[in-house]
Amino acid sequence: MKKHHSFWENLKRITKMRLVVPLLRSPHPPEYKARGVAVGLAWAMTPLVGIQMWTVFMTWIVARKVFKWHFSLALGIAWTWVTNVFTMIPCYYIFYVTGQLMRWRVESISGYQNLSRIIQNTFMSDLTFGEKWTLFFKLLLEDWGLSMAIGCLPWAVLFAVLGYRMTLRFEKARLARRKRKALMNKNGADYETSV
Repeated sequence: MKKHHSFWENLKRITKMRLVVPLLRSPHPPEYKARGVAVGLAWAMTPLVGIQMWTVFMTWIVARKVFKWHFSLALGIAWTWVTNVFTMIPCYYIFYVTGQLMRWRVESISGYQNLSRIIQNTFMSDLTFGEKWTLFFKLLLEDWGLSMAIGCLPWAVLFAVLGYRMTLRFEKARLARRKRKALMNKNGADYETSV
């Protein structure tokens, strides 16, 4: 009989399977993994929900071919899922407010409900997929776009740096634990054979 899980249990399981397990199973060094997480989080913190995986892929190609810089493509793509259709409106609003503050336009900050209404009206309409995205990007460029484009930059940098450091620390600690465990197992086996 199939066990039913709550929304939060399912979200936790999906997060573990899509974000943590690929990190644990990757055979690459910690820096390689950390760079992948950093690139994924940097692109996740941009107002490009829907094409972020492509931007990571394009970054991966350019980084490898032009700069000879390597990172985990799988982890980069996986970590773009931090922002998605469920978190899009709050993230976009945070980017917008940050951009308005950076542009010294505090008095002209629109309310959260305004952005939420614009996005919902755009995506809940009877337009085709292409028409919805065209209208959405037009609204972003005319009304909110510049502030969001500027406002996402500090968040992208912050999340990339934090993601890199936390992944690197996590991976180095995990490798150290594995080495200690292997050493303890080896010492235990050596002791048993000597007795």
